[in-house]
Amino acid sequence: MTAKTQTRPGGRSARVQASVHAAVEKLQQAMPREALTIPAIAEEAGVTPSTIYRRWGDLRELFADVALQRLRPDSPPKDTGSARTDLEAWSEQYAEEMASEPGRKMIQDVLVSQGERGKASACCSITRAQLDLLAARARDRGEAFPNVDDVLDQVVAPIIYRILYDQPLEESRWRGFVQRLFDDLANKG
Repeated sequence: MTAKTQTRPGGRSARVQASVHAAVEKLQQAMPREALTIPAIAEEAGVTPSTIYRRWGDLRELFADVALQRLRPDSPPKDTGSARTDLEAWSEQYAEEMASEPGRKMIQDVLVSQGERGKASACCSITRAQLDLLAARARDRGEAFPNVDDVLDQVVAPIIYRILYDQPLEESRWRGFVQRLFDDLANKG
């Protein structure tokens, strides 16, 4: 997973971001999160604290940036051979990852970020890109695929809502959401 920022790719900025992100990851494994400080992260990363303050502002923004990096997929969604099973497989992986303890923490980090919808909007863009890829794959096969906004509203949103405010959805529930989307497509066609 790689983080994308508004800075140019490569160069010192990318190296600083990579070293600071790696330092956060390493220190989070070594000590309680509450014990992390910008000076400790800066020392581990080999940068000055002012570099971190200048780029991220505070720990909350830094944690959100690291979380956003982790949310970026390493590879394209699994190709199962059909649009419906592609979406089911993607939904299963998404639900499992987001419901895990690290997944919940990532969601929380992004949501408490002070940026003007930047990090939360970026999360939606990452998810949308994955769904767009599934839709394009379905089109290439000559298959129908639900509107991506409908997938966000009727599959992704309930998964996230339940993870944050209740208990994660059982597999049969989100599979039912996927089934309804494809049933609606069949009824329209």
